[in-house]
This record gives sequence, C-alpha cells and structure tokens, in this order.
Amino acid sequence: MLTGDARNQVDSIWNAFWSGGIANPLEVIEQITYLLFLRRLDDLQVLEENKAVRLKKPIERTIFPKGKDAKGLPYDSMRWSRFKNFAASEMFTVIADHVFPFLRTLGADDSTYAHHMKDARFTIPKDSLLVKVVDLIDKLPMDDRDTKGDLYEYMLSKIASAGQNGQFRTPRHIIRLIIEMTAPQPNDVICDPACGTGGFLVGAGEYLRDHYPEIFRDAKLKEHFDQRAFHGFDFDTTMLRIGSMNMLLHGVGNPDIRYRDSLAQDHAGEEEKYTLVVANPPFAGSLDYENTAKDLLQVVKTKKTELLFLALFLRLLKPGGRAGVIVPDGVLFGSSNAHRALRRMLIEEQKLDAVISLPPGVFRPYAGVSTAILLFTKTNSGGTDHVWFYDVHADGWSLDDRRSPLLEEAQLGPVPSKTLSVDEQPKNDLPDVLARWSRRETSERKRSRTEQSFCVPKADLVAQGYDLSLNRYQEVAEDDVVHKPPLDLLADLAKLEQEIQAGLSQLDRLLR
Repeated sequence: MLTGDARNQVDSIWNAFWSGGIANPLEVIEQITYLLFLRRLDDLQVLEENKAVRLKKPIERTIFPKGKDAKGLPYDSMRWSRFKNFAASEMFTVIADHVFPFLRTLGADDSTYAHHMKDARFTIPKDSLLVKVVDLIDKLPMDDRDTKGDLYEYMLSKIASAGQNGQFRTPRHIIRLIIEMTAPQPNDVICDPACGTGGFLVGAGEYLRDHYPEIFRDAKLKEHFDQRAFHGFDFDTTMLRIGSMNMLLHGVGNPDIRYRDSLAQDHAGEEEKYTLVVANPPFAGSLDYENTAKDLLQVVKTKKTELLFLALFLRLLKPGGRAGVIVPDGVLFGSSNAHRALRRMLIEEQKLDAVISLPPGVFRPYAGVSTAILLFTKTNSGGTDHVWFYDVHADGWSLDDRRSPLLEEAQLGPVPSKTLSVDEQPKNDLPDVLARWSRRETSERKRSRTEQSFCVPKADLVAQGYDLSLNRYQEVAEDDVVHKPPLDLLADLAKLEQEIQAGLSQLDRLLR
C-alpha cells in the first residue's frame, strides 16, 4: 500500500510531463518506463561491481562496458548515477544522442526488457523537463519490491483513456478476484494472450508469492517462476514495454512477454502449452478476417474477437488446464450459430464451472459494456454437472464514471484486510463471491434461485439452448414482488385515464 508521500511524488512526475508539453498518458508512462529501466540498469551494474569486490573476482556481467560508443562518449557516462549530476544541456545530449541508441543495442540480451527496448524513442522535448523528471524519479523509493510494484501500478492507474482495438485497463480488484478463484499453483504455466500492461500476470505472481513462499527457497521452483511461469502476448509494442516493466518491478526475473497477434497467427508450439489462462480479451476489436488463424475459424466461424479468443483459450490450454476470463454479456446469450456453438462446446465438451455476472459500471470510465467472468476447465471429454452463477451487485466502487470508493481502502477488493460490517457488505460483494465459490460443490447446491448465487444443473442449461445469461435462471422472491390491492390498482387506472384525457384536451386546443 502506497503512502501519501509516494503518491504525491508520482503525481509530481505526472504533472511535470503535463506542464512540459506531453499530455498523452501512454507517452508519459512510456518515457517514465525508459527512465526507470535506465535506473535499474545502473542498479544492476552496482550489484555486479559489489559482488566482484566481495568475491575478489572479475565482474561476471558488464552492462555498461569499458570504452566509448561510436560517438566517443564513455559508456560509464551513460549510467544513471553519472548523468543525473550533469548540467541540463549536457544531460539532454547524453540521453538523446548516446543513452537511447545504447538502449536499442541491448536486444541481444536474453532479457525480455532489453528486447523491447530495441525501438525505444526519446520524446522529452526540453532539457529543463528532463532534469526535473530525472530528479523526481531519482527520489522514488525503489529498494523494496512491493513499493516498486505499487508505484508503477499507481502510475498505470493514471492512464485515463481507452486504447484502440477494445483495449482498456482491467480494474485491479477484478483481476484479483479472478486470480483468487483460479488459484495459481507453483508449477503452473500461466498465459494471458491479450496481456496489455500485464495486470493478470502480475496478479498471478503476487498470489504465488503470498501463498507459496517456499518457491523462493527452492532453486527449481524459483527458476520456473523467473523463466517459464509467465507468458503474455500483445500486438502493441508500447504495451509490451509497459507490461515487461510491470513484471520487472514486481520481481519476476525474465517473463515471456512478446509481440504476437494472437488471433492472426498459427499456434505452432503454443497448442496445449499452458495450464492456466487468465485474460480480458478485446471486445468488438478490429479483425482482419483473411489473416485470422484458420484453426480458430474451424472451431467457430465468426468475426467477433471475443468468441475467437475463447476458441483460442481452449487451443492454448493443456487438458486439465483452467481459465478465468472476462467476456461481454453477448457471449452468454447471443443467438448466432457461432455463439451457440461455443457455449455448447464449453458445456458439452469441456467443464464449465461458473458464470459471474458483473455490474455494468465496472469498466467505467473506459466503457459501459456489461460483462461477466467465465471459469472453465479444459477436459476434452465433458464434465459439466452444475454451473455456479453469482449476480454481483456492487464491487466496492461507485458504478458511475467517477468510480469513487464506497468503503475505506482496507475493506475493498475480494480479500479485504478489514472485516465488513453487515451494513457494509452490500457495498462490496467480492469477498462473498470468493467465500461462496469455495462452497459451490456443497451448500451452494441447495440455494434457491431467488438468491444472489445458485447452481444450475446441466440439463436445465441444455433445455434453454445453452443460454448462460443469469436472468434466464434467476427467480424473483415472493417477498420482492410488489402486490397492490385491487382498489389501489383501479385508482391508478382512473388517475392515468384522467391524465390522458387532459393531454388530449390540451392537444385539441393547440390544433384549433
């Protein structure tokens, strides 16, 4: 949890860019990402130098080599600890003409971060702005992993505009809910095929840290965590850089974050590779139908990206693998052949576990689309017995464009650190979702369909044409039905008739 001082420091950096002429939030976070990467490179070099002194051995890994670059500047002058003390004009020249060209040569490094720096662009326009931003970033507390991660998350929260192709930032409490429900394991191979800023992968990493601290005492598990556990694809290079930095600052050594148009390429080497898929794929994204992977179109012939992504998830998962993904409500009840075929496949050929209906304001201010969370397991042999439904009314924030918290910070999210009172519980359903999810095989089976969560047997889903909309199965409790005495109804009708007659009389006078 960030302190007020840390938030103020980030706000100061953001305001410096804004007043310095860079108003595009994505460009701001991209330039901050580059500078944070430069600071980290210097920190890594210092660690290597200290290790060499301690062991009295030569430096094993030199990030800034001895000698000079092609323009004659010593590589040592490109280190954060050196150039931060330069005069404004000198700092600007060193970073623009030497440091960024050097960054673009780091792609030969195996690191995913270095790979995404190959087309790094320096767009800070003035030396005065650069000096101010470098000074502010230098003061950020970056020694503690939790603080580093929280700082970057807070920076990402300031991206206030939706991107193209249906991209928008998934609220972190919704990500946390999905991660808690899918419960990543130390040996999982986790994938987000539309990773954006890497929120789902970061959430999975934090869950593993909290629940399985033994990972970091076991060399084999630690190597898996750093090198093989996390995989993310995106076709936006800016997002790849931001996502890579997000993972880096959350302590993941070398995740597999790479450029890939998940729907437009074949999946050689990717099929049945992952044990867990967590994602919020683009809704109504633009699609080049001719270049769409033919194996996906064989599963479901459609131009709708949300349906193609679901087909992709099934392709990527190993048998026994599980998924927690966000879909627009249309996936649940759409009447096209593609919609029906995909729902039938999830229910008949795989194991559909749950449908969690989210309130329509969850993605404001980016989008007002109604959404749901689907949880399913790939079996290739069926297994759907009952499907668990939950109707989320409130997620802890107001459902308007402001998205203001309705509770104090410690009471928000699916795992609040402070207990909610009976009066506070209706403002945040997420802890209840998590509690009832754990009882879906027991007491939840007995709950009435008039309640907020309930189970529906497979036979009922089949009878309704595989419709998965919660309203299809939810019933209204007798106590919720408003009954009016006959005399009251007659009075209402009489009043309505009088109002209609008065309106007609007024219209007749106007026509005369």
